[in-house]
Amino acid sequence: MQRNILIVEDEDILREIVKDYFLSEGYEVLEARDGKEALSRFKEHDVHLIILDIMLPELDGWSVCKRIRKTSNVPIIMLTARVDEDDTLMGFELGADDYVTKPYSPPILLARAKRLIKSRYSSMNQQLNDDLLIRNGIRVHFPSRIVTVDGKDINLTYTEFEILTYLMQNHGIIITREQLITKIWGYEFDGDDRTLNSHIRNLRHKLRDKSSSIVTAVRAGYKFEDNL
Repeated sequence: MQRNILIVEDEDILREIVKDYFLSEGYEVLEARDGKEALSRFKEHDVHLIILDIMLPELDGWSVCKRIRKTSNVPIIMLTARVDEDDTLMGFELGADDYVTKPYSPPILLARAKRLIKSRYSSMNQQLNDDLLIRNGIRVHFPSRIVTVDGKDINLTYTEFEILTYLMQNHGIIITREQLITKIWGYEFDGDDRTLNSHIRNLRHKLRDKSSSIVTAVRAGYKFEDNL
């Protein structure tokens, strides 16, 4: 199945370079030069991944990400020329799945995008032994990727969903931080622990009264506890 990539970047030369890399791999590429155009493109087309610059005319990348997350869990990779830690955390808190700092290598960006696409969409096509996973009042329906807490739907990003389901499937077992990072981002991940911390914090917040199901094992990692 052909995948559509939306590249949101106001620098024409950089956007064209990234576009050429994705076209060479057989992806269909959509382009936007500002935040408002990005939202229009997203509404008009079936988009499978968004590469989203933060510093954009009309509407910044943070605002675009926030609006998209109200209706969609499409994977989002955010781009920034700034290296401020607060900017990175802001992106994750708004629902970004990955974060790349300029200047960056287009082949590395392509590789990270391909990993997100493969993980996100291949899992949707797999035949699971059991479509449902229910623990501690948290219900996961894998084919639709819908998660409910005590009967109420919660909106998780792709990364939050992957972290939650991985911990739930290994309930009672401590999953090290290294195992989680490798599972979610792959061996090529070049971020740090704060990336994982941010996603865990956001996930616990969305789980509300069930947040204590995700237990921190000091100096070890995390585990999902049943019947707390």
